[in-house]
Amino acid sequence: MGIVFNNVVKQYPNTASPAVDDVSLEIKEGEFIVFLGPSGCGKTTLLKMVNRLYDPTSGTISIDGVDIRHVQAEQLRRGIGYVIQQNGLFPHMTIEANIAVVPRLLNWDEAKIDKRIDELLELVHLDPKVFRKRRPSQLSGGQQQRVGIARALAADPKVMLMDEPFGAIDAITRSSLQEELQRIQRLTKKTILFVTHDVEEAFRLADRIIIMQAGKVVQFAAPYDILMQPANDFIRQLVGERDVYRKMGFLKVEDVYASGDEAAAASEGVSLNDDLKLVFNRMVEERVREYPVVDANNRRVGFVTMDLILTKLAN
Repeated sequence: MGIVFNNVVKQYPNTASPAVDDVSLEIKEGEFIVFLGPSGCGKTTLLKMVNRLYDPTSGTISIDGVDIRHVQAEQLRRGIGYVIQQNGLFPHMTIEANIAVVPRLLNWDEAKIDKRIDELLELVHLDPKVFRKRRPSQLSGGQQQRVGIARALAADPKVMLMDEPFGAIDAITRSSLQEELQRIQRLTKKTILFVTHDVEEAFRLADRIIIMQAGKVVQFAAPYDILMQPANDFIRQLVGERDVYRKMGFLKVEDVYASGDEAAAASEGVSLNDDLKLVFNRMVEERVREYPVVDANNRRVGFVTMDLILTKLAN
């Protein structure tokens, strides 16, 4: 049933305007939703109301049809994964103990916890034999953030909240973690709410993007729809509507390809999920004008051409 925000307002004392101003929207189960906007726009406040770190001044938030005000805050939080920028790991505890925190609060059997720790470390590509007994200070920033994700998944929550989790990570590690998170979301089908001010990150990760400005949701749509039909001048500037090359970097092959078999059979195929800018660059470097397109099972589903790309960008 997902998450429903109904006329949600958050007004802090002694402030002229609400931090979150009359937000109503619905998030479907299993969606990857990104909250995007500049600092102070209300995106983190909106996120933190989902696990009742903040309570709305007015309005309601429901998860699977249940008003979260009717659930004890501690109970609610144990069923929601939460990842923050500085990972929040307990420095005095081993990695295995950090991951086990919520399952132990839920009184899981120790054998079940032990098995879950191994499963999660393997899921985030950290060898349990190597990392279980280490402490956070013995890990790199990227490894710590992987453990943070594993800990958030420990009790198998339906919902994951992520507040700029990769904001303090270097660009190369950040890209790797984004790929890992996409892979994990495909495997686990979690509903993920992810806050960022990074436009490229938002368009890379999201099924749909909530763009906020001054406490209001100004557009809530799929990345492609935001690119092609920005709701106002603020969003046009945010996504760089007139910067065609940047715009291409936010699109994937699936956004422009055509079904059929017109592409030359000898050409090497590209994936539906490939970044369009990288495919365009390949076309220029290899001096070709078309590629076959294949799906996740390597089945041919159509073709992409230079003309299709340019036509789409001109719309």
